[in-house]
Amino acid sequence: MRRLLNLKDPPKIEPASVKNILLIRLRRIGDIVMTTPALSILRENFPDAHISYIIEEHFRELIEGHQDIDETIVISRHPGRKEIIRHIRHIRKQKYDIVIDLHGGPRAFLFTLLSGANLKIGYRIKYKHFFYDIKLPRKPEQGFIHSVENHINMVKALGISSLTIPSIKLPAAHPDEKQKINQFLKKNNLDKASVLTLHIGAGNRFRDWGLKNLHMLIQLLINDPDTAVILTGAKEDLEYEQKLLQKLHGKPVFSLVNRLNLRELKELISRAALFIGPDSGPMHIASSTSTPIVAYFGPTLPANFAPWKAKATLIEKNFDCRPCKQVKCMHNDYRCLQTITPEEVYEACRETRAHTM
Repeated sequence: MRRLLNLKDPPKIEPASVKNILLIRLRRIGDIVMTTPALSILRENFPDAHISYIIEEHFRELIEGHQDIDETIVISRHPGRKEIIRHIRHIRKQKYDIVIDLHGGPRAFLFTLLSGANLKIGYRIKYKHFFYDIKLPRKPEQGFIHSVENHINMVKALGISSLTIPSIKLPAAHPDEKQKINQFLKKNNLDKASVLTLHIGAGNRFRDWGLKNLHMLIQLLINDPDTAVILTGAKEDLEYEQKLLQKLHGKPVFSLVNRLNLRELKELISRAALFIGPDSGPMHIASSTSTPIVAYFGPTLPANFAPWKAKATLIEKNFDCRPCKQVKCMHNDYRCLQTITPEEVYEACRETRAHTM
């Protein structure tokens, strides 16, 4: 039986001896995006290794075609037994030297456990960690750690030392996807200086700023001359989209809600003067561009999830109940987010634009 390792007993690995590495992070947008600095460091230190990444179908555009990835293994959101067996057979056939479980969920653990890899790395999670050869705590005993740094620590457990942590890197849009954004902007006579992208999605009720706040913010934004707002979001945000467009009929407000894939969303944000929205996956996508960000945080903390190495203005309210597990609001009023006013967000947008013009 192999001796279990820990942070105080890092392995001695010769990069040339490592042929195949597998990373696992199945979902969600922000969590996947924040693994890419670790991926860059891994590629830098193992330049000749074949690096694979397992990801769910809905998020494949965040990784597929990434400059540091050789193979993207795509699985269904709810795979059946046959699909799981097929992927496990493929993984075992690759004979991975190292598997790094950046996820920690049941399926990621199953893939790691049955991978046949020589070295398995994962988080110290109850009932699971003793199957890993190297296991790290998911959070520090005291204070906070950014998610990007958490992923970096998983890679550094291989004995890698890196003085600097790279920026977020995501695959570029395909030519037809760039053309789609070009045509939309041209059709509506929009240019970079005038476009503000506003993400209206939330992910859950704890991060939902509300229709009233969004409407008031848009009204403030479009009062500025030569300013247009483009709404972004997912399928579940279509109700908000329709209500906002009805309220703002005839105003310079446009929508691409549920009309963009993730590469197209990145391309749109990169063509805008500003990205505005809550702590969300699209906020992290925005951090891979040079577009400034104005983000409002509710139950989560920037110490853990601030847009990485981005030009960002972050708005938050200091309540003792933050951060929370986003299961039940102890005050039943979601005050951490709802006390942020449209006027505060607008002022942050105005000042950010003034500094970048």
